[in-house]
Amino acid sequence: MTVADPLAALPELSREEFARYGRHLVVPEVGEEGQRRLKAASVLVVGAGGLGSPLALYLAAAGVGRLGIVDFDRVDRSNLQRQLLFGEGDVGRGKVEAAAARLREVNPHVRVDRHATRLTAANALELLREYDVVADGSDNFATRYLVNDACVLLGKPDVWGAVQRFEGQLAVFDATRGPCYRCLFPEPPPPGTVPSCAEAGVLGVLPGIVGLLQANEVLKLVLGIGEPLIGRFLVFDALRMRFRELALRKSAHCPLCSAEPTQRGLVEYAELCAEDTMTSRESAAAGVGGEDWERLQVDARELAAWLRDGRDLQLVDVRTPMEHRIASLDGATLIPIQELQRRVGELDPSRPTIAFCHYGPRSDSATMWLRGQGFARVLSLAGGLDAWSREIDPSLPRY
Repeated sequence: MTVADPLAALPELSREEFARYGRHLVVPEVGEEGQRRLKAASVLVVGAGGLGSPLALYLAAAGVGRLGIVDFDRVDRSNLQRQLLFGEGDVGRGKVEAAAARLREVNPHVRVDRHATRLTAANALELLREYDVVADGSDNFATRYLVNDACVLLGKPDVWGAVQRFEGQLAVFDATRGPCYRCLFPEPPPPGTVPSCAEAGVLGVLPGIVGLLQANEVLKLVLGIGEPLIGRFLVFDALRMRFRELALRKSAHCPLCSAEPTQRGLVEYAELCAEDTMTSRESAAAGVGGEDWERLQVDARELAAWLRDGRDLQLVDVRTPMEHRIASLDGATLIPIQELQRRVGELDPSRPTIAFCHYGPRSDSATMWLRGQGFARVLSLAGGLDAWSREIDPSLPRY
């Protein structure tokens, strides 16, 4: 009886690839078969940001044959502090295009699929279906839940990471062998209760560390070696240089991967993670006039028009003093949201008031609280100062 050659179905390595991957080839756990498995593999990297940068760079360098990159954003100068996939010359360029060019320089043998789009419930299954492993480097709950749910439905592993300030987290969610993300976090947190990485900040090297750990897990899964982080949750404290590991179990009540799931398809999680109110654009589409103060938000263009008209507006910056020093609106009063209750007496409840923060969640919360204190005319700037910089005043620094 002839024993099938395990290498027969795998792509051959060229002479140049033998030279390029020499340090892999001499590792017994990798060798020629492992390198050819890497060449045959396909990995989708969701998000070309702080985590996606080291992920994509090292997976390309390792010889993963096909890399997909999903990101709809453009390179901003504030990205360069931690997103080493990009350089100064990439500012303003689409992240996916810039990433593909850089990865071709790292390894011309790797095919890079460019998905310059937002991941949604409408396209997630189609995009993820084409890849063996999904590496989630996204920075928001909406995308994390969407990636997890699509991976569960498709039976694919989700190599997940997250960072904030000095802490990183890492796990491999594979519902075919262990728990999924929903087993740990069944539902998204209420809007505005958890600050984003952009709002809380992050030490620049931290995404590099966690992203490399994610890349390590991806390579182990492709090669079939070691012990992947399935059923384990790794927490990294950069200040104390400590790792902690928590054991995870598959939840018998998980809405998606349990024996009796209550969810059988994808949901547009951006709606679940957003405030349950209309933005000013949506209000206008619904026939609500610009003078309506019942809505929660005003968009940047409408606010700019009000200011050009010379309206008497009370602008309240609810960010931190450090953020205020980076950028703010002329004439705004700085009252960090943590101090709002104590300092509300500094504001005039009879004046029309606009609260703003970096992206919107903090000012949304401040607006709702101020209304409870008798401020009848108060709105939150939709999209925060970031939207103002993008739509009104590009000279205002983005961070």
